[in-house]
Amino acid sequence: MDWNSRRITAVLENALLEDRATHDATSYACIDSNQRATATVLAKQDCILAGIGAIARILDVYAALDNAVTSHYEVTTHPEIFDGVRLHKRQSVAVIRHNARVILSCERVILNFLQRMSGIATVTRQYVEAISGTKARILDTRKTVPGLRAIEKYAVRCGGGQNHRLDLSDGVLIKNNHIALAGGIAPALERAHKNRRGTQPIEIEVRSLQELEEALTHGAEAILLDNMSVEEVKKAVEFCSGRERRIPLESSGGITLENVRAYAQTGVDFISVGALTHSVQAVDMSLRVVPA
Repeated sequence: MDWNSRRITAVLENALLEDRATHDATSYACIDSNQRATATVLAKQDCILAGIGAIARILDVYAALDNAVTSHYEVTTHPEIFDGVRLHKRQSVAVIRHNARVILSCERVILNFLQRMSGIATVTRQYVEAISGTKARILDTRKTVPGLRAIEKYAVRCGGGQNHRLDLSDGVLIKNNHIALAGGIAPALERAHKNRRGTQPIEIEVRSLQELEEALTHGAEAILLDNMSVEEVKKAVEFCSGRERRIPLESSGGITLENVRAYAQTGVDFISVGALTHSVQAVDMSLRVVPA
């Protein structure tokens, strides 16, 4: 993750502006402007860490927004603490030494990013471990918080998952609404082959074995098996295994931790899970401050 990129910097800046961090009325009223403090970020539950690089970058962005802040700061972590590592309850994530007002003003923004990103990484790791030993790979979706997609998809990678399309320009994926407007699977695929840009593979969503056969007949290069039962997915894998050219198969819809292994054991290549990002629960972390 490039925390210095313009896109990520804008995300962090917007978060600080949303919280009016440089106009923290309480810290201004209660804390001496020259007070320094030491803050420790603690994991309050077992989790997979994601977003450690956000801490220092948030402090940098805060300084850019508040020209009055010139005091030196340090963010230190143990060498074994990095994105993707498993943290245990009460384990220290990082130690911040900085102006006390600044720490308090940035506290919620720092925790918001760490907690949500680590929540995504944690649930992703659960799915990855659930299908261990199979050839399937866990994919994310575009069901992300508006404006936070790059950060949330990075958190998926920290958990061991893989990214599907980053955005709509990232590949051709023909879904139900495309098929309906194009007039069916055959014309949708025909137009896609004619109009695609470059060599982007053409993936199409199907909901039955009949649609699968039609899609393959008309040149589909990858298949998304949407809301099919485990038994239907198994039949789809068997149907495609006898073809001369191998077709990547992705299963999606209704996938949970309870059934993901059953889907993986059908032989599909990918399993996409919207729940990695659209309904994830943030992990519990805290920031404890003492005078320096």
